[in-house]
Amino acid sequence: MLRFVLHRLAWTLLTLFLLVTITFFMIRLAPGDPFAGEKKMPPEVRAALNEKYGLDRPLPVQYARYLLGLVTLDLGPSSKQKEYKVHQILAERIPVSARLGACAISLALLLGLTAGIVAALRRSSIFDYGSMAGATVGLAVPTFVVGPL
Repeated sequence: MLRFVLHRLAWTLLTLFLLVTITFFMIRLAPGDPFAGEKKMPPEVRAALNEKYGLDRPLPVQYARYLLGLVTLDLGPSSKQKEYKVHQILAERIPVSARLGACAISLALLLGLTAGIVAALRRSSIFDYGSMAGATVGLAVPTFVVGPL
């Protein structure tokens, strides 16, 4: 059993490493840069920003710094909110997201179990067909439509 868990853990870490690597290089190969906007920026300002965020360094150096930052959970400064680091923004917002997720799961379990029990007790009734129709619609409708509801 321990061997199975270690095997799965090793594959999980390899998969995460590959995803992080592919994502890093895809973002770097995309045209433009993080500071491209509607307004033209003077070249010296762009150069200062690239230096501040380490984008003027060679790609292998950027990648090594990125991996080190991920391992140490130091994701660097935010490019949008200048006065914050990324880990500060995440630490502020993760509890709210976790609370919302816990409420959503609790509500889904309560409604789903109740509907499933009622449908099982009253087979081939309006409750059975209604709960099946609701589950089918819930799975068929895209998340971006169901989310705001």
